[in-house]
Amino acid sequence: MKIRNPYRFAVGLAVATALVLFWVNGAVGVIGSENNHANLMYFGVLAVGVIGAVVARFQPRGMSLALFATALAHALVTLVAIIGRLGFPASGPLELLLLNGFFIALWVVSAFLFRQTARTATA
Repeated sequence: MKIRNPYRFAVGLAVATALVLFWVNGAVGVIGSENNHANLMYFGVLAVGVIGAVVARFQPRGMSLALFATALAHALVTLVAIIGRLGFPASGPLELLLLNGFFIALWVVSAFLFRQTARTATA
C-alpha cells in the first residue's frame, strides 16, 4: 500500500499517539493507577518529541530522528518501570511491556514514515 502523503500521515500518527498517551496516562495511568507518580515520566517522553520537532524545524529527516528518540525515551521509561517494579501490583511486567510496546511501535512507525518522506524528497 502506497501512502499518498507520508509526511501528513506521520504527523497525524505522532500527534494522535501523543494525545492518546496523554489521555490514557491522565485517565487511568500507564504505570499502576493515575495516582502513581511514576506516570510523570511520560511527560518527559512527550517533551523529547516536542523539543526534537522544534529543533528539527519539522523537517522530515530531523523529525525521523526526533521520533526515534521519542521511542527510545519511551522504551527507557518502560525499562525503569519494569526493573523498578513501579506499577506493582496493579501493573505487572507483561502489562507494562504490552501497553508501552504499543506506543513505542507507533512512535517508530511515524519515524519510518518521516524517513520515507526525507528519502523521496532527496531522490
